[in-house]
Amino acid sequence: MSIQSTMEDKLKAAFSPERLVIINESHLHAGHHHQGSDHHGAFDGTGETHFRVRIVSPSFAGMSRIERHRAVNALLADELNAGVHALAIEPAAPGEQTRW
Repeated sequence: MSIQSTMEDKLKAAFSPERLVIINESHLHAGHHHQGSDHHGAFDGTGETHFRVRIVSPSFAGMSRIERHRAVNALLADELNAGVHALAIEPAAPGEQTRW
């Protein structure tokens, strides 16, 4: 199973989102050097290392932006520790305006 699929399954199970989009943005980071990672030299942009998570869930109602980010980061800690280099999180509660 791909990292993206695993993250999607976890997010759906934990937050029952009304809307969920996970975008693999790894290709946008080709040529970047990841200090302290297993990428030697410049990163070629392949694989599953950079993601954007856009999620609308009733679970986020009443939570601050930081609490929402912490909840998603905690849920996806295994993926972050196993090679996901960057995770952009765009959480919202139902009825909140999003930029997407």
